[in-house]
Amino acid sequence: MADIIEMKMPSPGESITEVEVAQLLVQNGDVVELDQPIAEIDSDKATLELNAEAAGKVEFLVEEGDTVLIGQVVCKIDTSVKPEKKAAAPVVAPKEEAKASKSDAPKPQAATSNSDAKATPVAKAMMNDNGVNAGKLKGSGEGGKILKHDVELYLAGGFDTANQLSGWGGVRDERREKMSSLRRKIAERLVSVKNETAMLTTFNEVDMSYVMDLRKKYKEAFKEKHGVNLGFMSFFTKAVTEALRLYPAVNGYIDGQEMVFHDYADIGIAVSSPKGLMVPVLRNAEQMSLAEIEGGIKALALKARDGKLSMDEMTGGTFTITNGGVFGSMLSTPIINPPQSAILGMHNIVERPIAVNGEVKIRPIMYVALSYDHRIIDGKESVSFLYKVKEMIENPSWMLFGGKEPEQVLLGL
Repeated sequence: MADIIEMKMPSPGESITEVEVAQLLVQNGDVVELDQPIAEIDSDKATLELNAEAAGKVEFLVEEGDTVLIGQVVCKIDTSVKPEKKAAAPVVAPKEEAKASKSDAPKPQAATSNSDAKATPVAKAMMNDNGVNAGKLKGSGEGGKILKHDVELYLAGGFDTANQLSGWGGVRDERREKMSSLRRKIAERLVSVKNETAMLTTFNEVDMSYVMDLRKKYKEAFKEKHGVNLGFMSFFTKAVTEALRLYPAVNGYIDGQEMVFHDYADIGIAVSSPKGLMVPVLRNAEQMSLAEIEGGIKALALKARDGKLSMDEMTGGTFTITNGGVFGSMLSTPIINPPQSAILGMHNIVERPIAVNGEVKIRPIMYVALSYDHRIIDGKESVSFLYKVKEMIENPSWMLFGGKEPEQVLLGL
């Protein structure tokens, strides 16, 4: 007799009542292991995996793209069907393995036989071997016949004068894709931020020579001791936490008729993932060393890449840092991540001429931007906050002394 387990959609976090089935990772009738990922679900905050609650044969009750309520039954698992034990892979001698890899290597599947195409036999063979549809090519031979040269140009991503106005692939196709619930929610939040906050942006420039010299001098020893690379993000995170202590409004937010201030700094770090930009949170970053910050960012970035971020790791930040410089951005106005009141934007580092003690010097300069909600943060506070971050990046030792010079601390100033 079959033993059926009904899997219900779990709650990925507070205030979330429904999710969207983004992708089914197995098919109906497949036999899965316990805790094997069987589907990806999109909430309005993140993309998460749904894991099998038991081993057995899966029968889905939902399809990709369906909106599912929390607690709704999404699949049944027949636990009387057990997964087959995987046989150990046979040991292959190096020479035999090399022969097998050549003979058994899968060849590209042809998208079409192109049997009716107006092309030379060699061109047809090349198109079939590489899965190229003849309709995507415009022949340069007599009467529009497709030649070997035309196929080679297409495969190389090149084009000739006959194809310059025919689009990238030689056709004028278009496609439509449904927005995921995550992308829809991001769109709604971005629009609401622009409409519901008095957002302004202030800018400054930072001379990165001091931090770059410090990295160059100690990066090998740092990695050997702590097991992580010494990057710029840890310096900026540390500088931000010290500046937030001095200007608490930048670390607060508005809740109705009240202003909420934090005596801790949970810093959201924007990281790139296959699903887009995500902002996991470093908890109590104000208590972390540079090595702990680097380790924390690395761990969160790896989780984002693998789609393993939990809802708790994605919520509750008090301030956000985003680095558009890794994509080549010179200057931008980042949008506040609600309900936070400010976000720091880092940009690329470019050698620029600046005045140093009355002389023109070439220095590595980064432009930085602070977008803030003017309802809670005054202009003086925002400019002072960003200038304090600049000062600490240009004088890294200040981070050890609460944003002051060592001599000031010694003199009790």
